[in-house]
Order: sequence, then structure tokens, then C-alpha cells
Amino acid sequence: MSHHTYQILMISGSLKQGSINTAVLKGLSLLPGKEMNMEFRYYNGLSELPHFNPELDTEHAFEAVEHFREQLRTADAVIICTPEYAAGVPGTLKNALDWIVSSGELMNKPVAAISASPSMQGGAKALDSLVLTLGMIEARLFDGGIVRIPMANRNKLGPDGEVTDSELRLTLLGTLNALRSELGRE
Repeated sequence: MSHHTYQILMISGSLKQGSINTAVLKGLSLLPGKEMNMEFRYYNGLSELPHFNPELDTEHAFEAVEHFREQLRTADAVIICTPEYAAGVPGTLKNALDWIVSSGELMNKPVAAISASPSMQGGAKALDSLVLTLGMIEARLFDGGIVRIPMANRNKLGPDGEVTDSELRLTLLGTLNALRSELGRE
């Protein structure tokens, strides 16, 4: 009996080398066992996307935009982890989301939204902003898939990216289980 392997696209809202948000995604990708049937891949092209301009948002916009859209189209689900910058999501992440407003790659696609920050609030304003944008583009947000990680730091992750903090591990496993349940509804 063969099982479908779900393709999960992971997007870090941070371009920073050594970002805690990118590290959280890596740690999350190392958690599930084979029984979850999930394969993770990263989209690393946020910095390559041109500034959004609705006049240039055509069926064949830019190569970088087409690549981004294709990555989203071929994913069964998406996990976004973002820092908070100036009380919102970083401009590069918002720019990427602007490029898919009219093309609809996230419409009814399961999306987990995570914010990770060293602050006590855990990037709450960025998460609120991200959830609002995802709602506007009709991404399928789900219970257990909107997560705020306060006091995020490298001490919660091992040198190879594994999640060493038990509370963070439980939180991220809960997110993956909720995502797997959401995928099972299709």
C-alpha cells in the first residue's frame, strides 16, 4: 500500500544569515517521523523577487516570480516562519505575498503561520499582519497552524538544527500534527 508523500514548502521571512526563523524551520523539518509522509523543501528566493508593481503582474511576470509561483503551486502545504521588523512582517516577505495576490497560488492551500522572536511577545504584531494577509489571499489557515514563539533563541536548538527545548518541540510537533490532519481532509 503506497502513501502519498506531502510536499511542504518552507519560507523564512528573514534573509539574515543564521536567522532564528530559518533555524526554527530546519528544526521543524527534522521532527516528523516517516509515518507523517512529509517531505520538506525551502524557498530561498525572497531576495531575488523584484519590487511588486501591479502593472507588471502579468501571467509571465519575471523569472523569479514565476519560480516562486511554481514552488507554491507544486506544494501541498506551506509553512512560513517570520521575524517581526518595525512591528510587522519584513518587507521582503510582504513583497513575495503581494506577487501572489492576483495569481492565487495559496488560495485554499493549507498554510501554517509562525512568528519567532527573542521578545516576550514572540513577534505577535508580525504574526497578526501575516495572518491578515494570508486571510486576504484566501490561504487555508487552520487550528494549531498559527503559532507564536516567544523568547526564541539558539539555546532551544542543537548545532545541527534539532529542537532541544522540550516546550518548543511540543509546540512544533503540535503544528505538524495539525497540518497533517488538515492535509488528510483533502
